[in-house]
Amino acid sequence: MRRTPTLGSGAGRSRRSRRYGRSGAVAMAALVAVTGSTYLGDGGRTAAGSAPHTANAAGTAQDPNIPFVCQERRPQPADPNAYGMQLDGSFLDPASTPLDEENPHPFPGRRADYDDRQYVKNMNVEAAYEGYDFTPDFFHTWQNIVDFGGRRYMFQYDRSEGRVYDITDVKHVTVVERMSREDVGGDELKANGTWAAGDYWGASTIQWNKRLNAYVMVQSFEDKRQISELTDEPGHDKYGNPEGVAKLRAKPGLKGFKVYRLDGPRKADWRLISTVSTDSTQPNPLDSDPGKAQQGSGSLDVPYWDGGKYMFIAVAPNDTFANTEYPTNLHSAGYQSYDMSDPTRPKLLDTWHLPGQVTGEEEAYAKNPRCGNRTSWLGARMSLFVPKPVEQGGRYGFAVQGGLGMTILDISDPARMRQVGHVDLPPSVAGTEGDNIDVSQYEKTGMIYLSGYPLTEDCYEPYKPIYQIDARDVANPRIVGRLPRPTPPKSAGITDYCQRRGSFGPKRTGYYTNPGRHDDGTLVYGFYNAGAQVFDVKNPARPEIEAYFVPKAFGTKTKDWPTEDGAFPEWAMGNQTHGVYVEWDRNVVWVLTNHGIYALSSKDVLGKPNLGKPKEPFRNSGF
Repeated sequence: MRRTPTLGSGAGRSRRSRRYGRSGAVAMAALVAVTGSTYLGDGGRTAAGSAPHTANAAGTAQDPNIPFVCQERRPQPADPNAYGMQLDGSFLDPASTPLDEENPHPFPGRRADYDDRQYVKNMNVEAAYEGYDFTPDFFHTWQNIVDFGGRRYMFQYDRSEGRVYDITDVKHVTVVERMSREDVGGDELKANGTWAAGDYWGASTIQWNKRLNAYVMVQSFEDKRQISELTDEPGHDKYGNPEGVAKLRAKPGLKGFKVYRLDGPRKADWRLISTVSTDSTQPNPLDSDPGKAQQGSGSLDVPYWDGGKYMFIAVAPNDTFANTEYPTNLHSAGYQSYDMSDPTRPKLLDTWHLPGQVTGEEEAYAKNPRCGNRTSWLGARMSLFVPKPVEQGGRYGFAVQGGLGMTILDISDPARMRQVGHVDLPPSVAGTEGDNIDVSQYEKTGMIYLSGYPLTEDCYEPYKPIYQIDARDVANPRIVGRLPRPTPPKSAGITDYCQRRGSFGPKRTGYYTNPGRHDDGTLVYGFYNAGAQVFDVKNPARPEIEAYFVPKAFGTKTKDWPTEDGAFPEWAMGNQTHGVYVEWDRNVVWVLTNHGIYALSSKDVLGKPNLGKPKEPFRNSGF
């Protein structure tokens, strides 16, 4: 029997039709009382006459936490004559587009077929591993590294699909364990030999904890973003489908995070030591019932924790954190801080959000030019980006919240997070406007690097630049430049990556959990159909692309893909390099693609690689 694709967290892409084809709100006063949130509306006031709508256009009863604040102004399809290839070989991006992740958008000059070649500059391919064992999900995976018994292991996973690899010998990686729900059709409410009912592998941070003298993994449990109840199509999105919204609200499951002690690299070595609900309506967050529906988003993406006292997560703590235009997302996340002195009993310290994110703050929400576009993601996706841990004297956390822009928070007292600076982002609709901040260079140069990422193929949306932000004056951060747009080599036969097919634009520079200390002046970004791009930012005024590796667009070697005939599925070809993970202590770059994993080195850029046993075991992030 051939495998059918399972549905991951959707931290990357949805491709709903292709993948499916194959196989009560609390009042604001109560909110403040229960969560301890700092209400940041205008002087503590809500807008007069700004209560949310309670019915859709057809008069159907509507969920009170769906933001019918501004008149609908969804982007119209782009005029095909108003964007595309220019006479100088560059690509003119469309000004704005509606969400349309499912369909190709060919234009004159675009390749007819996906590219089966690879392109390399200043990098060496040390090893390549292709096939289903190295592709838990076609669209997005998370990674972590742990060291046990003198061996180095990589985790690669997306909810129910997970793999554990022994990567001690970079050239001879072996699969140690496979985790899956294939036998129950990917249904997270069903138990099988790997997972208990309702359990899965959420985006995680793993750090060494001195109190327990062991690795501790904090694992996010969040809303599923790839869902059948809602789509981005008008009439079936959250604005026109109250039945779908009600079904999502009623789904059981933990909204929050779990904490595990790791005594080895395999799942049998995990020991659950605490379960925390972030639903602010729960009487006891350490003892909630995941068999019932819980409110809010849960902990999103990778929590920030260095193994010490303080942790920060992105979260919407209940269903009133609702003001976002994105048509299938019910929550607009802010941030929470936790005391992790005792990992068996995490303690909530503070909750923070921007004005306009919560039901009742419509006056502030309406000021955003994206209000009414039924397209933009408004709210956090990742946790705070922290260049220096609070325990080491760090003071600031950087928050990017999609179309809400970037905020600098003073976190020197995590129990009283406060805003000290903010910068709005130029609208870039559709796609994710603000997702990731690389803070690795901040302590040296005062620069941070902020990016969103594309959601459509064939560049059918504005390009997502990597913004250089000067944050030396935290009260007045400024956009001062953009990193260069990658361009293909002459051997590719095209002049812009938009012509290569698939998605083009930045994803992330890995995670702060990468082992070793980040190199000064070097940023490695996953760039979808442009592979892994290495930027030299030693001189912020003159950033350059100094190396790259662009793999082929699809798998060819194996016949074990989850399709009826085992061939690589055409519907997965567009989401190519969706991740990078750098071992700074071994100078090895792992590139995560839709068809497998590549191990890269660059002696001239990163330094001489160590392709064998690490000199020191990874314990805590180097920052």
